[in-house]
Amino acid sequence: MKSKETVCFNIKYTWHAISRMYNENAFKHGTTAAVGFVLLNIDFIKGTPATQIGPALGMEPTSLSRILKHMEKDGYIERRQDSLDKRMVRIYLTEKGKEKRELAKKLVLSFNESVRDKISDKKLETFFEVLNEIRTIIHNKNTSVS
Repeated sequence: MKSKETVCFNIKYTWHAISRMYNENAFKHGTTAAVGFVLLNIDFIKGTPATQIGPALGMEPTSLSRILKHMEKDGYIERRQDSLDKRMVRIYLTEKGKEKRELAKKLVLSFNESVRDKISDKKLETFFEVLNEIRTIIHNKNTSVS
């Protein structure tokens, strides 16, 4: 089987194309796609516990810590102790962070609109079903080399 015929190649190739597109657009606004994804996963009003952001994005804690540190330095977020549970730190968007979040949101919605304009709902439904099945296979560890 040629590599271009494998599931992994096609998923990875497509994701890299999407990631490049997001990064090129984010760069125009002085940020990165990773920062945009984090911004989109922070509750606009209540903030979000730092421990919930990584799992929501499939991101390793060390990578998330590095990104949050840069985001704080760039003035996009601030960390605050939770008012009820002093052990928990919540991440809140600053005004600058809210502006960048809106840019990220517009880009994601624009990309999704472009895809939905060209691909039927039925095909997208099948696509999402297949991706869910692949995640289930991975989660259940139904793949191994004997």
